[in-house]
Amino acid sequence: QVQLAESGGGLVQAGGSLRLSCAASGRTFSAYAMGWFRQAPGKEREFAAAISWNGGSTYYADSVKGRFTISRDNAKNTVYLQMNSLKPEDTAVYYCAAATTWALAAAGASKYRYWGQGTQVTVSS
Repeated sequence: QVQLAESGGGLVQAGGSLRLSCAASGRTFSAYAMGWFRQAPGKEREFAAAISWNGGSTYYADSVKGRFTISRDNAKNTVYLQMNSLKPEDTAVYYCAAATTWALAAAGASKYRYWGQGTQVTVSS
């Protein structure tokens, strides 16, 4: 089992920045590829970014590419999502999730095994 807990969400003006953190506990964090997803009201959960177990590979949705950066610190059992140039359409609950392989992490939300409870990000115009 892996327990995931997101933090760092909040209210920010358009053009601002936030950094989300996801702290993991339980089984070996470094064994998992990690992803960030988001879900806006009335919409389906969508992929934002993913990172391989050692940080050597990353993958972004087109909607966040160039603005968001995913990173991880395996010594701290934490994955981060740095969000810059935020837009109102970035408003959503953001979730981190763990997948057992990089191939599964790139395959979609249904392939992730563990999920956090989410943190709200609201971007005002």
